[in-house]
Amino acid sequence: MTTIAIVTGNPKPGSRTHGVALAVADALDKGLDPGGLGTASERVIVDLADHASRLFDWADPKLGEISAAVAAADIAIFASPTYKASYTGLLKAFLDRYGNNGLVGVTAVPVMTGGWPGHLLAVEVHLRPVLIELGATVPSRGLYVTEPELPDLDKPVGKWAEAAVPLIKKSLG
Repeated sequence: MTTIAIVTGNPKPGSRTHGVALAVADALDKGLDPGGLGTASERVIVDLADHASRLFDWADPKLGEISAAVAAADIAIFASPTYKASYTGLLKAFLDRYGNNGLVGVTAVPVMTGGWPGHLLAVEVHLRPVLIELGATVPSRGLYVTEPELPDLDKPVGKWAEAAVPLIKKSLG
């Protein structure tokens, strides 16, 4: 069974960005499930807003467990709203917990949301490179969802999944 970690770096708990990340996990389940049973994965769900006050405590046992679980996942979705044309400091603080090559063996999926398409390259220019620097494999383009697309996630996530899922499958071997 595939393990999918979902890490959302929005300071607001239960955010729309978190909803997009969950929709991406659902699309991966659907695309990776050869038998059509509907559940191809175990999930590790991390809404960083719930852990913000402890992010800079490097000895925090709960964050140590979460970091280890994400690093052990087959696929990790890293989601953030666009903040100052990049990803949030909350997500950056979490990613800083990993040393060099701390995400080796993880297939990463960068996801960002934003108010308008003018920042759509942020997912490729800012988030993707840090995931690669940490040793993750990023076989497909990231997903950027704009605010007008949020009410009907099936369209942007479905379009992304058509191209991305075959590449992700291949990377999983």
